[in-house]
Amino acid sequence: MKKFNPATILVLIVTAGLGIQAIAAEISSLRGHVELDQVAKAPHMKKYPKDGEPIARDYVQQPPLVPHAIARYKINLKSNKCLSCHSWKNYRQYDATKISQTHFEDRDENVLANISARMYFCTQCHVPQVNAKPLVDNEFVPIIAISGE
Repeated sequence: MKKFNPATILVLIVTAGLGIQAIAAEISSLRGHVELDQVAKAPHMKKYPKDGEPIARDYVQQPPLVPHAIARYKINLKSNKCLSCHSWKNYRQYDATKISQTHFEDRDENVLANISARMYFCTQCHVPQVNAKPLVDNEFVPIIAISGE
């Protein structure tokens, strides 16, 4: 095994530290130059639609966006408010989107009787959408169709 002398190790540590400082100097916060310990007025809260039509998806495999507010929805190990309307049992009654069959499969694609544990916490993927000004510029253009060519 090759031994490093202490001076070589010190040079490597200092060089790595300078590289990290250079990268950190280029990072800027979305909050601007306001320090964390300064009290700032909270931004105006955006209004979510009461309830709406499903929102069109912009890319393949995009999780559907939630067309209503979910702020008071309880999702924990004992309950999931989303299931009260979106379960296979209740979706027709509430005119809600039915949970996808993929949510009833484990990672090996074995079909389960209940929702997979990895799909139970809906807000990991599904988020409510508001008509708000983007925080950063975005030039994303959704795909129109997938061709096999």
